[in-house]
Amino acid sequence: MKLCTRHFPFEIGYVNMPFVPSDAGSNSVHEVAHCTDMLRCPLMRTPPDVYAEYRTMPGLQIHQLRVAAVGKLICEHFREPIDARSVILACLFHDMGNIIKSDLAVFPEFLAPHPRSYWEEVQREYIERYGDAAHEATISIMREMRLPDDAIALADGVGFSRLAFVRDTSSFEQKVVEYSDLRAGPHGILPMEERLAESRARYRGRRSWADEGGKDDFARLADAARDIESQLFAQCSIRPEEITDEKIAPIVADLKRYQV
Repeated sequence: MKLCTRHFPFEIGYVNMPFVPSDAGSNSVHEVAHCTDMLRCPLMRTPPDVYAEYRTMPGLQIHQLRVAAVGKLICEHFREPIDARSVILACLFHDMGNIIKSDLAVFPEFLAPHPRSYWEEVQREYIERYGDAAHEATISIMREMRLPDDAIALADGVGFSRLAFVRDTSSFEQKVVEYSDLRAGPHGILPMEERLAESRARYRGRRSWADEGGKDDFARLADAARDIESQLFAQCSIRPEEITDEKIAPIVADLKRYQV
């Protein structure tokens, strides 16, 4: 018997659930018995499915895919055992709530094909549902998706202000997720020094570490970022400069079919 799928509402979006046609025969129920409880059914979704369900902005979609591609590339060349699955899942969904804090006037090219008014409405709905804290919204969404706890914890540990903590942790998975996010700029992969400069310029007036008065804090965090890069690539068979848009392009394509 070949199963078809029917969509059922689930939290903010939908999941694909096996649906047994009425003429499938009396034994067909046994073939899908493991999926009769919706909450325990494997959610065979891909990242684009999830992004569509949660109406993720195009710019956030490609950013998360790029971050996950960098993370996957590093894991594939890491000499020590590493939990690549948790790294990839954390990277794929680490910014799911970021529309809450997004200035929709910046990077208008990332809003297509919908008009800005559409995303303003989505932003209002997100704030109404999850509150006005983007990071907390991301973690709520990942829990809503029933992602593994290890992946959620990694996403929860991401943040520019947490760079010193990430440098000092023993978790290489956390370092990979943080570093991968550091390398993915708004328009593509950047060398880390360029990404640090880009982040400071973009967040000036919005983050204390990006302002002139916070230059010491920024210098401390930038040094931590450099240390993380050194820690990772001491255990890696590729070099930082080998991570480019061209290198990750086929990985991004593969990740669009990644089973979540």
